[in-house]
Amino acid sequence: MIARVWRGVTLAEKAEEYLEHLRQTGLRDFAQTPGNRGVYVIRRVQGEHCEFQIISLWDSMDAVRRFAGKEAERSRYYAQDDEFLLEMEPLVRHYEVAEHIPEPEKT
Repeated sequence: MIARVWRGVTLAEKAEEYLEHLRQTGLRDFAQTPGNRGVYVIRRVQGEHCEFQIISLWDSMDAVRRFAGKEAERSRYYAQDDEFLLEMEPLVRHYEVAEHIPEPEKT
């Protein structure tokens, strides 16, 4: 399994609006791409900024390329991202998932 990690920063006052934008764009596209195994969106507010990290899980690099295209290391941006993001990082990071502990079953 592959983890694709992307980072972006918004103004804290726009964090909720940006999260909704993510739901309508990238998160929707992740869910619709064959080979996607889930996504975590984590965030932290630091003063007037909010840092987002998106960790998407994939079956393989081929699955990542179905989402990202041939240049899988390049960040994929959407229309209106520049209305929220203070920086447009050009690259993402990919990691091999070495260990995964699933949630315990609820009884």
